[in-house]
Amino acid sequence: MLGAVVLSAAFFQPRPADDRAIAAWIDAHNNDALALLERAVDINSGTDNLAGVRQVGALFRAEFDALGFKTSWVDQSEVKRAGHLVAVHDGRGPKILLIGHLDTVFPADSPFQKFERLDATTAKGPGVIDMKGGDVIIVQALKALQAAGALSTMNVTVVMTGDEEDAGRPLSQARAALIEAGKGASVALGFEDGDGDPAHAIVARRGSTNWTLTTTGTPAHSSQIFQDDVGFGAVFEAARILDGFRTTLSSEPHLTFNPGVMLGGTSVDFNSQQARGTAFGKSNVVSAHVTVAGDLRALTQDQFAHARKAMEAIVAASLPKTHAEIVFDEGYPPLAPTPGNTELLTLYDTASRSLGLGAVSAVSPDKAGAADVSFVAGEIPMIIDALGLKGHDDHTPGETADLSTLPTQTKRAAVTILRLALK
Repeated sequence: MLGAVVLSAAFFQPRPADDRAIAAWIDAHNNDALALLERAVDINSGTDNLAGVRQVGALFRAEFDALGFKTSWVDQSEVKRAGHLVAVHDGRGPKILLIGHLDTVFPADSPFQKFERLDATTAKGPGVIDMKGGDVIIVQALKALQAAGALSTMNVTVVMTGDEEDAGRPLSQARAALIEAGKGASVALGFEDGDGDPAHAIVARRGSTNWTLTTTGTPAHSSQIFQDDVGFGAVFEAARILDGFRTTLSSEPHLTFNPGVMLGGTSVDFNSQQARGTAFGKSNVVSAHVTVAGDLRALTQDQFAHARKAMEAIVAASLPKTHAEIVFDEGYPPLAPTPGNTELLTLYDTASRSLGLGAVSAVSPDKAGAADVSFVAGEIPMIIDALGLKGHDDHTPGETADLSTLPTQTKRAAVTILRLALK
């Protein structure tokens, strides 16, 4: 595997004529890119719409087949998801992994369904920036490299997952294809939209994991609360724990934890898959049950371990006549900051400047949520993300793309890939 030292900025010799030819091709074929984007957005591919995800996968698979990639569909029915598209182009030089995803957060019955052109430079649509625009940029960048005669010798693998927005479980199975594709790669480029600013890219992402807290108390008439034989009840115990999390951990940089839903009373019925439920209780009865569901986000695995240990210690110190347990799921790993990631951003920034597209700097990891690139962080020495189409209001019915960034982001990606492939 080529390491970060081999792939240093000094190793590359920019080729202005190649850069200009690639940029000119992308400009000349921008209408084709827009047409592909509209076709992709108009196919509903909410994560649970398995047929729709497969249809978007087939759309992009045809594009990679035409480029000479060996494509495959990795079925994920065992984890109740549609599957992943993998496209491989064997060649010499460092292996470059490009990462996208096919699904969106908008289900099949969402009223937000179609690509809508607002004006010359903006368009709305479900998944237009998260991240069908990024998928189109991958395709168009590779087409530009093919037109320049550069793709034929490149070693490029593309993975477009079908469940990034709501990954199947267990994650070890749901992300096995991505992890396998990352083996032996020197570089990974992710095409999420990031914070929407074309002057930013991501070199570090916090990981996330969900947690569920349950507390129990001794039910009794409310007039007896705090007595030795009754204690404090499940609600006071949950409140103690949550406030303990806040006072102990809330000032730690990059660490967040959020109790997103809480149910308490005499009885609780919570559906963890739908994050909803019901509770029954009376004001004159000491609470017997509480369920709290939340998430935890951290920048490194060590920070995750530290936070979990602190949270578990707080949970264990129960009030009299109460009991509490906390369970963490497997979660998304973090993309910790590394010198290799920073160096790769420098290469991307250099390519952008050479194209006259301005500087690109790193966005704070606090502004970057969990994403698929993190699953290959332990395997690949150089990773950056947020190279996709820019805009605003993703995950909402106002999701809007800045279409002027489609050709510029494609140029940046294509020239960066070209320079990474040079030997």
